[in-house]
Amino acid sequence: MSEPQALIRAPLAGDPGRAHAVREMFARIAPGYDRANRWMSLGIDRRWRRIALDALGAAASGDVLDLCAGTLDFSLALAGSARRVVAVDFCAEMLEVGRRRLPPTAPVETVCADARELPLSPGVFDGAVIGFGIRNVPEPERVLGELRRVLRPGGKLVIVDFFRPTTLLQRLMAGSYNRLVLPVVGGALTGDAAAYRYLADSMAAWCSRAEFEQLCVDQGFLAVSGQELFPPVASLVVAERGV
Repeated sequence: MSEPQALIRAPLAGDPGRAHAVREMFARIAPGYDRANRWMSLGIDRRWRRIALDALGAAASGDVLDLCAGTLDFSLALAGSARRVVAVDFCAEMLEVGRRRLPPTAPVETVCADARELPLSPGVFDGAVIGFGIRNVPEPERVLGELRRVLRPGGKLVIVDFFRPTTLLQRLMAGSYNRLVLPVVGGALTGDAAAYRYLADSMAAWCSRAEFEQLCVDQGFLAVSGQELFPPVASLVVAERGV
């Protein structure tokens, strides 16, 4: 394992159009990102992450990939139990903010790389987590393919995200949150309302949880299951890599 907290930089995959714009957007909002999240979710995002780590089960004590790691919320939560955490994000500015939050002895490595083309060896992780990030990556099927490649046989994948709402209650709650909370509160706390309008639009344009579960199956994952979290704006998807 390389030195804890070291920022390893790898070349990004083909990065035209949307991917480049999203990366630049996250670079702009990185300094205020954590404060905005806490205010907008009233701390509920912490509870969602605890549920996700519970779903990771025994894999949380092994080698874990934190993909689309952002400012390292999941990595921090895993640092007390995991043997090793590799946190990957394509925005170096987000990773730098997260690295400042890590204890000096945290077994966490940071890698700046594209989720579609991971500079990681096959079959090296017991588990992988993605928190609110995969919908921002073009070609999610490539991301799932990379996850299957780097997980060990039987390894567990846990994803928390905002999927496109399908029930009336979900649509009402997501619509209110996207129109009022994200651009107003997020914009006020980061000075970048346009970034939070994009995040709201990305939720509406993203696939439903059922569609994403089928995408996991199509990419060779087994035992794929999902559940709505409370409040019903975020969802959990769990899958396993076959032997």
